[in-house]
Amino acid sequence: MRLLKAFLADNRGATAIEYGLIAAIICGALVSGLGFFTGALQNVFNVINNGMPAN
Repeated sequence: MRLLKAFLADNRGATAIEYGLIAAIICGALVSGLGFFTGALQNVFNVINNGMPAN
């Protein structure tokens, strides 16, 4: 019983879990931002392409 109480009171792994959650949130933000940035960049290139004279 004492071993179980010691195991439940141990919080050394909590920091690793918190860092993992922070990394997951940052990755999610990067993926969603990349989708927005890709669309905006495609629009920029389309505007440039349409402004160039055809041969």
